[in-house]
Amino acid sequence: MNEGLRVRERLGVADAITLGNAVVGFAAGVVALSDPHLAARLVLLAAIADALDGIAARVFGGTAVGPLLDSVTDVVSFGATPALLVVGIAGAEWGWLADGIPGAPPAEAAAAVGAGALFVVFSILRTGLYSEFVDEGENRPGIQNTLGATILAAAYLAGLSWVPGLLAVTAALSVAMVAPVPYPKLLARDAGVLGVVQAAAIVAPLAYGRVLPRFLLVAALGYMFLAPRFYWGE
Repeated sequence: MNEGLRVRERLGVADAITLGNAVVGFAAGVVALSDPHLAARLVLLAAIADALDGIAARVFGGTAVGPLLDSVTDVVSFGATPALLVVGIAGAEWGWLADGIPGAPPAEAAAAVGAGALFVVFSILRTGLYSEFVDEGENRPGIQNTLGATILAAAYLAGLSWVPGLLAVTAALSVAMVAPVPYPKLLARDAGVLGVVQAAAIVAPLAYGRVLPRFLLVAALGYMFLAPRFYWGE
């Protein structure tokens, strides 16, 4: 007998937060091609939600479907949405955002869409390979797609909007997601501190000469380059 999906029985608190993350990521994607500044702030908000669902899973317990929901949401919020953000930033800085892709010079459109597509593809690869071949207790090979998305969003909010550099960074972050470099999980204390800074950067990204997104960017890059060898956590 078909029992149906039994949604209420099979989902938990952490899953609800995960789905909220997907909603925020979708909203960021919607506005990325009209207001990339707002989209960047929403990407950072989605990253906070991504951390909160892990906390909720530890406090309230996870569900069988939770890891799959988390993986799918990662591809939406930290794969497709940052890719759209990159296209939106390119359009805003190169002057064709209002006209959209059809009004862009072909070379510029190809470069922006190509870099974004690369980010999506490697985000999907990273998520799929991690889900299938990496155990929960292991150091994670390659940077998290959450980290890549955070770096892109924080960089733009920090005022770094030179498009050729942005596209090069996007390509580098894409490849870094599958690089054979193990990354330790952040300690709860460190994640909490960065979460507070991230929330402040969302609320007031321009305050004090953009100091909050700039601090967040430095911290994210510091983790990316130093954590495999020098992080004091795991």
